[in-house]
Amino acid sequence: MQPFSRSQMAARAASDIPEGWVVNLGIGMPTAIADHVPLDREVIFQSENGVIGMGPAPDKAHENPWLINAGKAMVTLRPGGSYVHHSDSFAMIRGGHIDLCVLGGFEVAENGDLANWATSENDSAPAVGGAMDLGAGAKRLWVIMDHTTKDGRPKLVDQCGYPLTALGTVNRVYTNLGVFDVVKGTGFVVRDLAPGVTLEYAQSQSAAKLHTT
Repeated sequence: MQPFSRSQMAARAASDIPEGWVVNLGIGMPTAIADHVPLDREVIFQSENGVIGMGPAPDKAHENPWLINAGKAMVTLRPGGSYVHHSDSFAMIRGGHIDLCVLGGFEVAENGDLANWATSENDSAPAVGGAMDLGAGAKRLWVIMDHTTKDGRPKLVDQCGYPLTALGTVNRVYTNLGVFDVVKGTGFVVRDLAPGVTLEYAQSQSAAKLHTT
């Protein structure tokens, strides 16, 4: 069994993004997706802090500390990229102009609910950032995350136990075990599995029912 690495998860998600889409990448694991889109392919990455046309992460010789994404990580700007006011960036998000948003997740429920901003398991103050706007405003929502927590608890669940970020809007989930579509009225439908991962094993690591059709 060879579960997908985080880099492989990001590459798989990148390969599924159609030419010409405007895409917002959430903080953390989703940001690596930009590193796997060839420069000759037109995918327009938008960040809610006002960057449109982000490229992959810079190498050490070309880092610009003033060019960052919403997670404060340094990024590059592709030819034709631009900067806009923060309010204009959120007008794109809230106005339904983002074709796809990819977020990390703590839990995804079989009805498409997402919990990704608070677990109440530590004393740090939670901050949802722009995730609620993106979850409600983007035309499509994908989630990329490990299939289970570090202590083995499933993240694909019947119903989220953590505070919700978005209700019924997740379309697809990428994990280290596979790719799962969220189909209304059905739940999680297996789109692909990592090499050597069986349906039975993936089901044993999930709290919700996995379907093949």
